[in-house]
Amino acid sequence: MVGRNAVIGQSGGPTAVINSSLYGVITEWKRGEAGKIYGAVHGVEGMLKGEMVDLTVVDDALLEGLKYTPGAALGGCRYMLKGSNGDTKSIFDFFDRHGIGYFFYIGGNDSMDTANKIYEAAKKVGYELKVIGIPKTIDNDLVETHHCPGFGSAAKYVATSVMEAGIHAESMATSEPITILTTVGRNTGWLPKSTILARKYGSNAPHLVYVPEVPVSKDIILADVERVYRKTGWVFIVTGEGLKDDSGEYIGVESDDVSVDAFGHPMLGSVGEYLKLVIERELKLKTRTIKLDICQQSAMHFASLRDRNDAILVGKRAVELILDGITGVMVTLGEEVGETATAPLSVVANKERELSQEYVDDDALYVEYVKPLIVGEVKVPIVDGLPKYVRIC
Repeated sequence: MVGRNAVIGQSGGPTAVINSSLYGVITEWKRGEAGKIYGAVHGVEGMLKGEMVDLTVVDDALLEGLKYTPGAALGGCRYMLKGSNGDTKSIFDFFDRHGIGYFFYIGGNDSMDTANKIYEAAKKVGYELKVIGIPKTIDNDLVETHHCPGFGSAAKYVATSVMEAGIHAESMATSEPITILTTVGRNTGWLPKSTILARKYGSNAPHLVYVPEVPVSKDIILADVERVYRKTGWVFIVTGEGLKDDSGEYIGVESDDVSVDAFGHPMLGSVGEYLKLVIERELKLKTRTIKLDICQQSAMHFASLRDRNDAILVGKRAVELILDGITGVMVTLGEEVGETATAPLSVVANKERELSQEYVDDDALYVEYVKPLIVGEVKVPIVDGLPKYVRIC
């Protein structure tokens, strides 16, 4: 493997710190005696199209900028590899043309599935390739890891948003008494649950938090809203986008109307609007909705320093592992700062780690879990009053 080149891709929805993992990989790779490192433009899609950039020649100033820049610097993707149309053959042709012996893939559970498919295909065809998955997701739902890079910054942002919006909502309680804020989290409640941090630091919001792991009905929500409104005169609700009822159906959407992504996952987000209509119709209370959408993924201006450092760490650790001959695994994080391990890609691929029942039931225990992950602020360079970000592609 001496002298073989590497390729790295980014996949899935970007986080505020996904480029910090890219920074970790590039800087650690350039310290060694290995070959070049290329960036696949838009992940596996770029490899299929032969689109890449030589990251070996990226200058130090631009590399440093990756630690402060949101989005996916190489371009993300949501592409599922297809065996029937020769995707893997095309990828190995790409690898062969460019002397690729090492493959890094930054992403969530679907991305780990892609990495695992390439790892298994390489073994099957006898192509000498080392593969390492690098975790990222604001959903915090990767298995076998204490937490995921990207989650801490998103938790910090949504908790702060609830604090600030809660102050606003309370001040407008007589005219707009109900507020509903929706976070991402198709099937897991790590992010919406994190907004309870706002209560700890003096905010009255959120009054009600609903997570996908706990079935709920329209009638239960209406009763909760009416109870809190009678007591306080206003209600701030946080909900994950994937709320389900007792039958397992998503609340607020007709099954025929749910779009799916390339991996077959439902693309949600309308639960807040649905609840607004229900509350206004049934309780006759003025309701506003807040959908943070991609802002919770890209808020680098208030990113967690712990999260950014974790993202760099898993990138650097991935290079150390792969050059030591380790392959077919994803880097994982432990509870303590700087603690890493590995998990087989086959174990992580397509699995989701739900919010445990103890975290659902015990707010104090959950705060104890999440609070260390939001500590510190990334000092983003400011020019003329706005953040200074960089571009590779």
